[in-house]
Amino acid sequence: MKDEQTENRVVTLYNMGWSVRRISRELRISRGRVDRILASKKVLRDTTPQDRIRHRKIRISKLDPYKSYIGELLEKYPDITGQRVFEHLQDRGFDGEITIVRNYLKQVRKVVSKTPLTMVETLPGQRAAHDWSDYMITFTSGESKRLTFFSYILSYCRRQYISVVEDKRRGTLLRELIAAFIYFDGVPREIKSDNQKACVDRYEMGQPVFNREYLEFATHYRFTPQSITPGKPTENLKIERPFYYLEQSFLNGRSFRDLDDLKAQLQQWLLEVNDLRIHQTTKHRPIDLYVEEHPYLQPLPKYHYDTAHLTHLAVNQESCVQWKGYQYVVAQEYMYEVCPVRITETELIVYSPDGELIATHPLAQKGQKGRYVGGRPNKGKSSGPNIKDVIVRLEAFAPDMKQYIEQLRRHKKASWGYHLRKLLALKVNYRVEDIVLAVRRAQRFKVYDAATIEGFLDNNSESRYPIKLSIKPRKNDHNEQ
Repeated sequence: MKDEQTENRVVTLYNMGWSVRRISRELRISRGRVDRILASKKVLRDTTPQDRIRHRKIRISKLDPYKSYIGELLEKYPDITGQRVFEHLQDRGFDGEITIVRNYLKQVRKVVSKTPLTMVETLPGQRAAHDWSDYMITFTSGESKRLTFFSYILSYCRRQYISVVEDKRRGTLLRELIAAFIYFDGVPREIKSDNQKACVDRYEMGQPVFNREYLEFATHYRFTPQSITPGKPTENLKIERPFYYLEQSFLNGRSFRDLDDLKAQLQQWLLEVNDLRIHQTTKHRPIDLYVEEHPYLQPLPKYHYDTAHLTHLAVNQESCVQWKGYQYVVAQEYMYEVCPVRITETELIVYSPDGELIATHPLAQKGQKGRYVGGRPNKGKSSGPNIKDVIVRLEAFAPDMKQYIEQLRRHKKASWGYHLRKLLALKVNYRVEDIVLAVRRAQRFKVYDAATIEGFLDNNSESRYPIKLSIKPRKNDHNEQ
């Protein structure tokens, strides 16, 4: 223990001519201590402060041959991470540890101050988070394209699922969440998102109002949807921060031939880099903590949620259902029927009004030539469905329809086929029972005109749909027998 008073007496007595032995006996300290005190004080008196600093010996580092290359990387990719620099060096034969690479980068870069944040940790299987982010990617061909990356992360183990998607619509979100559930073989009990329209309709009284389909999806997989407070993105740092890591570790310092090459490299990076790195917060590899978390995830259902778009479309006079400018061919017997239609990511599937599958077509690709999908109808103008089929379908409405058809043929010798087809087309907008009542009224007043019957239905019957569907059979009956 240092004693300034003892040191002062040692130096003073020595300057008075006392020997080391005598000073040792007088002060009751060892002669070795007396020598050390005298030597240290002599150094302080005889040297400058700069001379007292011990200079570290310069040793040759394994990193020295690669420092010029690191400088080239930093010039080309200013925000490149130490992990990516380390990977580039390994490709050039560097066999050192990543620690000296990171220490060197700290020396050549300016370290900025950071605002401390509080990270809320969750239990295994409790929560996950998802979001998407846009990046402008330039391929080696020179083409630049804005791509959307979807990210889903388990909050406990920090393992990620990332994919490239075409848009941010709700259907895309649900399909990607299903893919993430399959990727992790389980579902957490809570899933947190930001206030994207695909999840949240609005806020009321400070609480999010989730849209109906997203809630149905959450119920199907038995998780509780959550969202962050508007204006506080730091509440979802567990998904925001990994996007920064994606930018620095994957997108930075890499080149991509095309979109397929980017997707292939992304999958390899997820498995070989992102899963196996030591996470700076957990101090463990995500894949190791995932093994621990997996038993706590909820099992997947037997059947996944159907993300297809379901609608009802009328089969028009061309015996097709129309979707986004293209005509999808349906059997002629269903003309003027309103059929359920399921539109998936790749197919359009048509069902009969009774629920039977009647047609399946691949979705028309953007820019595809030709209006028809599934076979083009015969060339030339069509007068509508076969008149014999029309008569059979009208007679099935009610027994007295046969008599009205015969009377209409007598009174409308030149255009009876047109009136019968138009009468059948009324089924698109009106119920069969209402059509039969209108026909009986027309028969009572000896009216044999489909337009008059349609007018009666407009004024006295309720349409099957809020918007009236317009289907007009062509008046072309010169070939009717």
